[in-house]
Amino acid sequence: MTLVPKPIDEKAVEKLRRFYRANRRLPTYSELAGLFGYSSKNAAYRFARKLIDEGFIEKDETGRLVPKGERLGIPLLGYVQAGFPSPAEEELIDTLSLDEFLIEKPTASFMLKVSGDSMRDAGIHRDDLVIVEKGVTPKNGDVVLACVDNDWTLKYYEKRGGEISLVPANPDYPVIRPRGELTLGGVVRAVIRKY
Repeated sequence: MTLVPKPIDEKAVEKLRRFYRANRRLPTYSELAGLFGYSSKNAAYRFARKLIDEGFIEKDETGRLVPKGERLGIPLLGYVQAGFPSPAEEELIDTLSLDEFLIEKPTASFMLKVSGDSMRDAGIHRDDLVIVEKGVTPKNGDVVLACVDNDWTLKYYEKRGGEISLVPANPDYPVIRPRGELTLGGVVRAVIRKY
C-alpha cells in the first residue's frame, strides 16, 4: 500500500504568506520551526521540503528559501495601455504580493476605511481603504491623517511659515487651520478601492 502525502494546509500557507509580506523574505529553518511550533530544525527542514515539492517555494543558488512562481502572490501578467487601444498579449512577467507592492514599511503601516467625501477630488472616496505610514514627517501636498480637536480627518498637508493648514479635496469643505492641538497620525501611502 502506498501512502499519499497529505497536501499543505491552506492555513499554513497563509501563515507563510504573512511572514513573507511582513519581512520581504521567507523564514530561515529556525524561524520556520518557531513559526509552526516545531521542536527541531529537522522538522522544519522536512516541512520546507514538502513546500518545495508542492511548488510553493524553492532554494536559490545560496540555499536560501525563496518563493516559487505565483503561489505566494498574485501573477503580474503584463502591461495595458491607458491611452489609445493597443494589442495586448498575456504573458507572465512576475508575481506580485499586493502587500509588498503597496506597503514599504509593514511594521509602521496600518489601514483605515474612509467615511465622508472631503478628499474625493484626490481620488479618495467613501468606503475606500487607505494605507497610512506612521512616524513620517509630512511634506507639503502629502495626504495626512490628522487629529484636530479630538476629531480625526484625512486632508492635504500644507505648511507656510509656521502655520499648518489641512486642505480638503472637495470645495464643499473648509480649510482647517488648527489653533489648538494638532496630532499627525501618519501619511497616506496608498488607496485601495474595490469595484
